[in-house]
Amino acid sequence: MYFASDNAGPVHPQVLAAVAKANDGYAMGYGNDPLTAEVQAQIRDLFEAPEAMVHFVPTGTAANVLALGCLANPWDTIFCARHSHIQMDECNAPEFYSGAKLTTVGHGDKLDPKVLRKKIASTGVLGVHGAQRGPVSITQVTEFGQIYTLTELAELTAVAKDFDCPVHLDGARFANALVALNCSPADMTWRLGVDAVSFGGTKNGCMGVEAVVIFDPTKAWEFELRRKRGAHLFSKLRYLSAQMKGYLAGDLWKTTARQANDNCVRLRAGLKGAGVAFDYEPQANMIFCQMRRDAHKRLQDAGAMYYLLDGTLAGPDAELLPARLVCDWSISNELIDQFVEIVKG
Repeated sequence: MYFASDNAGPVHPQVLAAVAKANDGYAMGYGNDPLTAEVQAQIRDLFEAPEAMVHFVPTGTAANVLALGCLANPWDTIFCARHSHIQMDECNAPEFYSGAKLTTVGHGDKLDPKVLRKKIASTGVLGVHGAQRGPVSITQVTEFGQIYTLTELAELTAVAKDFDCPVHLDGARFANALVALNCSPADMTWRLGVDAVSFGGTKNGCMGVEAVVIFDPTKAWEFELRRKRGAHLFSKLRYLSAQMKGYLAGDLWKTTARQANDNCVRLRAGLKGAGVAFDYEPQANMIFCQMRRDAHKRLQDAGAMYYLLDGTLAGPDAELLPARLVCDWSISNELIDQFVEIVKG
């Protein structure tokens, strides 16, 4: 009953098979191999962006910060939600790699276009003495498991473009959002004005690979230099490319995302039937909820793994304590149902 993170799930056998196939013989290093070129072309086709720059890195943090480094000057500020991934979970890496600062907008996990407009408008008014307007970064799926609709994304990118600010999409759970919205990668990115996206694989069945897609081809060389300088250029890069090849084959990336989302739907329904209160209505593969302390005790005694966000197991049984539950593609219906039955007591 492992609901701590979709990072903790197994690698999909199809991805492992692709890595094993790539392990046959020799290939040029640093991405100068035929497999890497093939998969880069596949992603360009997937995004309907023949001129886009596509490169592979091993982590979501690397994907985000290297892309932002290409979009921001060191004297800029990057606009993001208060509870965005780059603000909460990347140990100041965006600042380190880009030289720019982060400016948080609002108080939650989603950017509001009116608040964003006001924040951007009030930035850069001090001339040489203050930070200049830089990229807007959007986390999709958000840190609280919410999804920006295409309309919401369009409203945010429109604000950014009014101030000539580029737009970055943190897509660690890109696939989960896309299948929930039933749209194409192009629909959720460049058609709305997104300039760069991290196309995540690690949380959705890969071993460890993210694709950075930058729709401005003039940034290609800069990205390669930043990746090398930042120590994220694999010498045996074909093994990252192989993961992505297996991930794309037969639309596996959509299949695993749907399964993770469906698992979350099943878990939500069971918990709702058990009287659990939700902090946010689950929209992808994450649940933030309140459960009684005695339910937490039973779950932890049974070996369930998830994050208790506040409080301890010492105290009144009826007190509600917040938890985060994340479903990956591989969790079985039986384990989901077992978790729910333990909550019911």
